[in-house]
Amino acid sequence: MQNVTAVAHRGDPYRVRENTLASLRSALDLGADAVEIDVRLTRDGVPVLLHDETLRRLWEHDRPLRSLSAAEVRELTGGRVPTLAQALAATEGSRVMVDLPGTPGVRAARRIVDAVRACGAGDRVYYCAGAEAMLAVRAADPAAEIALTRTTLAPPRPALLEAIRPRWLNYRFSLVDRALAERVHRDGRLLSVWTPDTRRSMRRLLELGVDSITTNRVDTLIALRKAG
Repeated sequence: MQNVTAVAHRGDPYRVRENTLASLRSALDLGADAVEIDVRLTRDGVPVLLHDETLRRLWEHDRPLRSLSAAEVRELTGGRVPTLAQALAATEGSRVMVDLPGTPGVRAARRIVDAVRACGAGDRVYYCAGAEAMLAVRAADPAAEIALTRTTLAPPRPALLEAIRPRWLNYRFSLVDRALAERVHRDGRLLSVWTPDTRRSMRRLLELGVDSITTNRVDTLIALRKAG
């Protein structure tokens, strides 16, 4: 139970705006083992931290990110949407789970992987998303550490697992039961889950022996982990 990895979902979003440098730092100050961030490309191919397709929810600008240059994003948000390079610098020494929302192709995945490599962070970054995005990451980096995100109980096809070679299977927390946890471990993989935010849900998952929990309330998870 005490070995479970505590991953802060988009930083510390209940205290600080998600996917910002301040949010990542807050989560690490709370004791998170890793932070999860969402990365998309601007119009000019710069990887930045944003979960949604547009700036509307967080920044009150109804503009698709793909239509904006990195400079325009800085102007519209007062510089508060960090680049991936800035996020990796701010989390130096800590693990970072890079989520690729949407359906990025091989070119976009390569841009992101290249940015990680340019920052010298390849040994502490791992990637998560569905099969299409993770196939693109694997094509961009044969050595990448991957957490294949699953939203169904159907076992991944053997051919897909062979192509992606994930270290982790990353499940929506409500899908996980003892049989699933045992199957994942029996197959030689690690089990990560997202995103339980209540003590009851976290405690159940800890008892099932999951290897990693991604949560919006990383302080709650850390407290439960310490309690044993």
